[in-house]
Amino acid sequence: MPTRPRAHGAGAPLLRFDAAERALHWSVALLVLVLIGTGLLLYIPAAAAVVGHRLLVEDVHVLAGVLLPVPLVAALSGGGAPQLRADLRRLDRVRREEWRWLRSLGRTGRDRLGKFNPGQKLNAAVLSGALGALFLSGLALATSAALPLPWRIGATFVHDVMAAVVVVLVAGHVAMALAHPESLRSMIRGRISRGWAAVHAPRWLAEEEAAQRRESDSSPARHEHAAPGCAGDVPTPGPG
Repeated sequence: MPTRPRAHGAGAPLLRFDAAERALHWSVALLVLVLIGTGLLLYIPAAAAVVGHRLLVEDVHVLAGVLLPVPLVAALSGGGAPQLRADLRRLDRVRREEWRWLRSLGRTGRDRLGKFNPGQKLNAAVLSGALGALFLSGLALATSAALPLPWRIGATFVHDVMAAVVVVLVAGHVAMALAHPESLRSMIRGRISRGWAAVHAPRWLAEEEAAQRRESDSSPARHEHAAPGCAGDVPTPGPG
């Protein structure tokens, strides 16, 4: 009797983000939120006057900035986190068909989307660049007493502009996460349904299912043990 093909929504959920990726995401998110909150307190005089303790706020801001690269360095140290490394490679490349999806504002090319869509890749690239610029300009401002005045002015300008970019990107990221609760839950629990992947990341779903089939086919449980009577164990007939 022919079997009906399995629907994409059937089967166990897929592992979208492992523990290392989730720990990295939430630790960086916490540091960025601390930076945004303390930065606003330092930038807006009225807010600073209400909260007070400006020196403490400044110290917390600088500490959060110094710690910003630590989670990523810790996650990648020692050659571990293979899934994180694979996802960083995915984020680093936008395919030609993904550019078509981006230019059409998502109307065409959805069937070729991988684990991350082009919007997520561009957001990650711009946000990473802005955070890097914030880190370097922040270090310059923290040691500004040793820098010439034009350098201090330039560092302040870069820091302010990149801070505004980060605030906009983070706000957009949070809004998109709240608009897609299943995707948000996968960053908390790690797994996501195959039905979601079929709609939003069909190429990634196909890759995962192909990998699972290869793993299943190579599993020792699928190979029958040689039974008596198989080649090499065939009894030889006796005389007569």
